[in-house]
Amino acid sequence: MTVDYIVKRLGMLLVVIISAISINFIIPRLMPGDPVQQKMDQMVAMGGTVGDVQGMVQEYRKKFGLDKPVWKQFISYWGDLLRGDLGYSLNNYPQRVSSVITGALPWTAGLLITAILITFVLGILMGAVLGWPTAPRGLRGVVPVFLVLHAVPYFLLGIILLFLFAVSVRVFPGGGGYSFGTALQLSLGSIADVLKHAALPALSIVLAGVGGWALGMRGMMISVLGEDYINLAEAKGLKQRRIFLWYGVRNTMLPATTSLAMSLGHVVTGAVLVEMIFAYPGIGHQLYRAIHAKDYTVIQGIIVVLVVWLAVTLFIMDLIYPLIDRRITYRRR
Repeated sequence: MTVDYIVKRLGMLLVVIISAISINFIIPRLMPGDPVQQKMDQMVAMGGTVGDVQGMVQEYRKKFGLDKPVWKQFISYWGDLLRGDLGYSLNNYPQRVSSVITGALPWTAGLLITAILITFVLGILMGAVLGWPTAPRGLRGVVPVFLVLHAVPYFLLGIILLFLFAVSVRVFPGGGGYSFGTALQLSLGSIADVLKHAALPALSIVLAGVGGWALGMRGMMISVLGEDYINLAEAKGLKQRRIFLWYGVRNTMLPATTSLAMSLGHVVTGAVLVEMIFAYPGIGHQLYRAIHAKDYTVIQGIIVVLVVWLAVTLFIMDLIYPLIDRRITYRRR
């Protein structure tokens, strides 16, 4: 891997981030309605404010910079981002967007990254074993079940699990990130409580995803069985376990690793409905609330974090491809 290649990839990374963040500025402003006016109307309907409502609307629009032309808002937007300032929440002023994200992101990261990694490992191992000629028959009987579950959306599977294990049997709590009234602290009791609340959302993701990973890995494993390096390894008398892991699984990991990077980058997109069903205090729930309330600043802040996370994840995966498959090189010939 050359320095020129790394610099080139960094340049592409910056272009992707700048383009995505610029589009992120435009899209919320295409939504119909005025978020400040909508919030004031809600307060008036609930009897929460009196006086000159329109005057207050104009003052808040001025405070948030929404009274300026769009091009000036765009310049201010980038200036604030370069200073690391995501601004204030329009719907929950004076709460800052950064506090909304930092409060919700650990919940989503802990739930989804763990669930996706478990799904990936189980699916890859299951698919690799199924694609190998000596696959046990018992495992072949389990795979159709996971393939059927793979066709069920996360949120629908979550509803089923919620009914079975939180309503009918009541083994797990029905929602939330921890028990009501519990003060979270670094103790075994708090950790156990958080894990218990995350069990059903994570299980819905794992059950819905294992079949897809297994099916894809099985196809890739079958495609390498006739390769020369497999035949050579068998002719040399290497152990089947070594051939399976180092010659079979390793040479089929590249497409799977790319898919894993994409899945980790899109941790929130598949979590919005799951977090809503289980009332899980993650970033997907915050994104849903922000879209519903037309909270431009929170929407933009969350999307900025997701864009940077996805771009950096793919960049890192691109750099470690040669470590996964030695046939890949970025040196000029």
